[in-house]
Amino acid sequence: MDIFKFLADHHWIIQLLLSLLVILFSTLFYTFFENIIFDRIRESNKTFFSDKKFNTYLKMIKNISKYLFIMIVVVIILKINGINISSLLAGIGIIGIIIGFAIQDALKDIIKGFDIVSDSYYQVGDIIHFDTITGKVLSIGLKTTKVEDVYSSNIVSISNRNIEQVEVVSHLINIDIPLPYELKLKDAEEAVHYIVSKIQKDKEVEKVEYRGVNALGDSSILYQIKVYCSPDLKVQKRRDALRCIVEGLEEKKITIPYTQIDIHSK
Repeated sequence: MDIFKFLADHHWIIQLLLSLLVILFSTLFYTFFENIIFDRIRESNKTFFSDKKFNTYLKMIKNISKYLFIMIVVVIILKINGINISSLLAGIGIIGIIIGFAIQDALKDIIKGFDIVSDSYYQVGDIIHFDTITGKVLSIGLKTTKVEDVYSSNIVSISNRNIEQVEVVSHLINIDIPLPYELKLKDAEEAVHYIVSKIQKDKEVEKVEYRGVNALGDSSILYQIKVYCSPDLKVQKRRDALRCIVEGLEEKKITIPYTQIDIHSK
């Protein structure tokens, strides 16, 4: 009886205990919800969604559900502690108008985050380019997109409001092969086709095409080829293709042209 009387006189202890129980059980429930429910959704819908698009939607939904869950738990704890939610929301509404101007960028990020997913600007797994960054999209959140830089492997966060400046990197690499003017067109194209066949042997290269004469340079004729590969392999596949070009020209005994200065003396 003394315990009940003590608790009745110190009702804040009951409120504290109930609040802690709500936090504990809500954390356990959300962990179950995230690890079990989302995994089951992923497994059951593999045949209906492409992996990349489905992962993008799933990660976006997980981010949204996390924030909603936190809001619900906060409201429950406030009610347990006897705080008038209606009055609190009214006060927050007035304050919200005041601070709204200070969080315009954050609101833009959230709105653009929904646009990115709904309009498929890019998806998880895509390679994108922004400013000086080229990287693989790891996740799309409410405010930022996390990208792994393909050159440095650094993880970079890009604000979603910058969507108009983001470019999705294609599968295509354009490469010009410089060949001397002295080489006849037939012989030059034979060498180019030989180089194309060497590049095509790479199993990570999807396709290689010869597109013809691209430009007449100061010291060489530029013959263009197009190499197609996964965007996250473009940096290395370009290096590999250039190596094949050098090897192919050496095997065909063709010298790579370079600018020379002739000096004539009297």
